[in-house]
Amino acid sequence: VASNDGYLLQYFKAKGVPVLGIEPARNVAQVAIEKGIPTITSFFGQRLARELASGGKQADLLLGNNVLAHVPDINDFVGGLKLLLKPDGVITMEFPHLVRLVEENQFDTIYHEHFSYLSFTTVEKIFAAHGLILFDVEELTTHGGSLRIYAAHGDDTRKSVLPNVAALKARENEWGVTQLQSYRAFGREVEATKHRILQFLMEEKAKGKSIAGYGAPGKGNTLLNYCGIRTDLLEYTVDRNPYKQGKFTPGTRIPIYPPEHIKETKPDFLFLLPWNLKDEIIAQNSFIRDWGGRFVIPIPEVQVS
Repeated sequence: VASNDGYLLQYFKAKGVPVLGIEPARNVAQVAIEKGIPTITSFFGQRLARELASGGKQADLLLGNNVLAHVPDINDFVGGLKLLLKPDGVITMEFPHLVRLVEENQFDTIYHEHFSYLSFTTVEKIFAAHGLILFDVEELTTHGGSLRIYAAHGDDTRKSVLPNVAALKARENEWGVTQLQSYRAFGREVEATKHRILQFLMEEKAKGKSIAGYGAPGKGNTLLNYCGIRTDLLEYTVDRNPYKQGKFTPGTRIPIYPPEHIKETKPDFLFLLPWNLKDEIIAQNSFIRDWGGRFVIPIPEVQVS
């Protein structure tokens, strides 16, 4: 579900496992089809699930990575999973963890593509409302901290709920996931972070330093617009995606160049907008140290490396 260009499904297909992708973006779905991944171009919900199930197409394994937070009607989506799952099947979903978002001050993850910001406690209630049980969970580092849940039909006695489920729920409860005060404190920290980012940029520009950005992700545009960062503070950014090159960041109008522009201009600082990929980006661009360049990681707080 939300199979994108078939990247994950291609590995199942290579092992001889029958696969089916569901992807609403036609251009992306076409890439999967050209790879030989059968793909339905449609939004997923109970209507489509009924059509597939009535045609004998139910799944032993339903996969959905980084889609649960993106759907406008999460109950229709989860209800569709219930209909499409075989009696002894498994659902696995991956999504950013709300607790990590708040703890790590990841305010730039809050933007228009995300309809929900999910804790395990909330997801368990949503799945239970549709007759599904969460029997396992993994904590991942992707996207600044994510959860991968495993679900099954509530009457599937072959799946035992593992101890880490209760352990995570207890930690979320202790953290205060259902308490409004937990989120009010987050709001105050976000404002403080904005001030620290702007202070760093203005102080370095006052010293005559040059600052370029790396990446043009959705989260980066949230940070740039919230902080009011424009070309007076960030001269340009680069992105490896050729479809973004030659364009401008929405709202802040910062030009986007190919990564080669870094070597051409030799900035003093490289400001990492996709900070969650900092290790990979720093490794790929370590050459900036040849001219004394340094990396700036803005989240959870400003760090210069």
